[in-house]
Amino acid sequence: MESIFHEKQEGSLCAQHCLNNLLQGEYFSPVELSSIAHQLDEEERMRMAEGGVTSEDYRTFLQPSGNMDDSGFFSIQVISNALKVWGLELILFNSPEYQRLSIDPINERSFICNYKEHWFTVRKLGKQWFNLNSLLTGPELISDTYLALFLAQLQQEGYSIFVVKGDLPDCEADQLLQMIRVQQMHRPKLIGEELAQLKEQRVQKTDLERVLEANDGSGMLDEDEEDLQRALALSRQEIDLEDEEADLRRAIQLSMQGTSRNICQDIPQTSGTHLTSEELRKRREAYFEKQQQQQQDPPGHPCEKPNASSGALDGDLGDAMSEEDMLQAAVTMSLETVRSNFKTEGKK
Repeated sequence: MESIFHEKQEGSLCAQHCLNNLLQGEYFSPVELSSIAHQLDEEERMRMAEGGVTSEDYRTFLQPSGNMDDSGFFSIQVISNALKVWGLELILFNSPEYQRLSIDPINERSFICNYKEHWFTVRKLGKQWFNLNSLLTGPELISDTYLALFLAQLQQEGYSIFVVKGDLPDCEADQLLQMIRVQQMHRPKLIGEELAQLKEQRVQKTDLERVLEANDGSGMLDEDEEDLQRALALSRQEIDLEDEEADLRRAIQLSMQGTSRNICQDIPQTSGTHLTSEELRKRREAYFEKQQQQQQDPPGHPCEKPNASSGALDGDLGDAMSEEDMLQAAVTMSLETVRSNFKTEGKK
């Protein structure tokens, strides 16, 4: 399809596009077609002057040209004379002259169609037919079975159809498509439809971008809100940890105070008062000295039994200190466990 020459519509130069698409090249320009139109106008003026320059027909003829206008429109006479340069002739498709020939449209080489001052070409390239309308975004493939229906539909819509007779100039697309056949998956759109579709796509894209921007903003708000909630949760965990540590410290203090009270209660009291640590130390030293003296005394002297109160005091002090150390170790392990759990939650 890329090898097919196809001029798209510019202004009202459909006659130029029709001729160039038919011949498959930039053979005609608006200047060349205008020159042909002026030549036709002069020939017609000379014929009209033969009847007298004062006649009504001649004065009517002097009005603006019927072969061209300022918009770029050219008449069928201009197109016909332009094709004569290449030895080509136009015959009206539904004329009695052509209908008597009973020629199948598939056996022709090309057609020129006109409706309301718009011209376009339908041509066979290689072994396939193509609609080369300049209002389309590209060539439109027409099957052999659909060609007759397509031409009949154009006639029904009011188109004038002309058969192009003669040998068309050689072109690259015709040579290439003689060897291969092309397939067209999507029909080309009219240029107006394409522009409208592009405009609609731009509008939809703008709306989509607006929605995405709105969604991005709400997404950012959601992320900020999640961060705030996470920070609040960590703060509450820190407060709970501090409260738990304070409670554990108070428990340790109370436990130590209770242990000290128990130790003091187990120690024998003298004269209704509590013994100090120094007094306890002195009594233990006196006890050991007494033990040594008894061992040095000769046999026969009865040995006094060790003071039960002193032994009990020793054991109680050891047990009390052992319990206190164990409690302190347990509390320390509990605090470390709480801190470890808090750090793990914070990382999550």
